[in-house]
Amino acid sequence: LLSTSAPYLQGADLVISADCTAFSCAQFHSRYLAGRIAMIGCPKLDAVDYSEKLTQIFTYNDIKRITLTRMTVPCCGGMAMAVQKAIQASGKNIPLKIVIISPDGQIVQTQEV
Repeated sequence: LLSTSAPYLQGADLVISADCTAFSCAQFHSRYLAGRIAMIGCPKLDAVDYSEKLTQIFTYNDIKRITLTRMTVPCCGGMAMAVQKAIQASGKNIPLKIVIISPDGQIVQTQEV
């Protein structure tokens, strides 16, 4: 439902999160959301290809950086693939950090892509 031309996307530092990450990580808001624009989704439950809309958002806006938070579960891999595909399709070099969180809220891995 997010508008691809929303004014708050210009110059944004985005956090793209799998729905469940915020509920598993106690310090999620202070650690990841403060001062950023949040977008959420679930590749398992949503019947959409996120990469199409994300490509439009990345193409038409000056996105400074993206932090993707996802769970260790396999279905969250779809979220990472969609974001990486959209960055590539936008033709921009947007810094991407992927944070993988376990169901008990522990940070399992952080990688700069």
